[in-house]
Amino acid sequence: MTQATIKPLMSARRVSLIGAMLAAIGPVSMALYTPAMPEIVNAFGTTEAAVKMSLSLYFAGFAFAQLICGPISDGLGRRPVTVAFMAIYTVSSFLAVFAPDIETLIVARLLLGVGAAAGIAMSRAIVRDLFQHEESSRIMNLIGIILAIGPAVSPTIGGLIMEFFGWHMIFLAMAAAGLVIAATAIFAMRETVTRDPSRIRPGALIKSYGTLLRSRAFITASLCNAGGPGALYALATILPFVMMNRVGLSPSQYGLAMLMQSLSFLGGSLIMRVMMNRNRSDALVPVGLGLIGVGSLALCLLNQFYAPNLFTVMLPVAFYACGIGFVISPMTTAALAPFPKIAGAASALFGFLQMAAGLVGGTIAALLGDPVLALITVIPGLGVMAIASWLIWNYLPEHRLARARGIIVEPVE
Repeated sequence: MTQATIKPLMSARRVSLIGAMLAAIGPVSMALYTPAMPEIVNAFGTTEAAVKMSLSLYFAGFAFAQLICGPISDGLGRRPVTVAFMAIYTVSSFLAVFAPDIETLIVARLLLGVGAAAGIAMSRAIVRDLFQHEESSRIMNLIGIILAIGPAVSPTIGGLIMEFFGWHMIFLAMAAAGLVIAATAIFAMRETVTRDPSRIRPGALIKSYGTLLRSRAFITASLCNAGGPGALYALATILPFVMMNRVGLSPSQYGLAMLMQSLSFLGGSLIMRVMMNRNRSDALVPVGLGLIGVGSLALCLLNQFYAPNLFTVMLPVAFYACGIGFVISPMTTAALAPFPKIAGAASALFGFLQMAAGLVGGTIAALLGDPVLALITVIPGLGVMAIASWLIWNYLPEHRLARARGIIVEPVE
């Protein structure tokens, strides 16, 4: 009996809702925090570079912890790993609230990234556990639509919280979110894998990651995705200083401006969902990459010849974000589909490469010093990486054969 004929442990709707909640915790934690970054510089009497480091180390914790929680969940189960990492996330939120100095806050942000890592890794792995091919892409797309709402409103909420209650309250809101997700994992999530501790032995872990790293299809699909959402993570380290320090927006105005990015991603995801009724999801990826290309070029040219303002910055970012809505679900499915037995490890490495792109982009931005220069070089560079990776992925022999069969990829395990 094939997986397609077995009734899944959870419905597509439940998986979409739980998956969106899990996936959102990382981006929301970032988006809530960014409006407070300039104020935290003043609160601790520190430098912009130190506060940017708190965000960069959040990315690092988020990226590297996925490499741990993903394969562990293959052996111990998705639910216990989710609960354990949400406990780390909640405790770290309280540590940030009571941080006496910037060094403690940086440590708290690093641990927050570690805790949030389970959310994104588990969401993708659960979808792969229960669904395949176009059905998987549709659920990933629905998760993306729901996910877009959180980051869309989070900068606005973060800006308002910061202005009316202070930046400490932002971390209290994160602690509450961690408790809600842990409770959801305990009471609403069904376990989707059979416990098998042998999967987390060092030899098994090395074998799993070796399999993934040797797969040209996995690497190119992952890098294509990394150039999309990864750019949004890099933008989070750049835009607050461009929009508030150069353009002159207040924290709440910055939060409202960020709606252009988040709502564009939501719009792209919704259009993608409608178009999937008549087209295979992988056939729509070039549309998204075209929008990413337009956004990258406009971002570079407009801000090179004109002083940065709301429209020269956020309009190209909106094109870029809209394109991501077309790319993320089919390329996620393409990367994970061949690896049903190591879905947690595949999801982890996939997410690590995405976050690594954001981390490298943010680090380069910090080294450049000038946020406008970083904006017009780092983000277009990630766009070029996404397009080039897809071109390689698209012309791999196995994908030409798979498209002839009417699917994205065939499982190889």
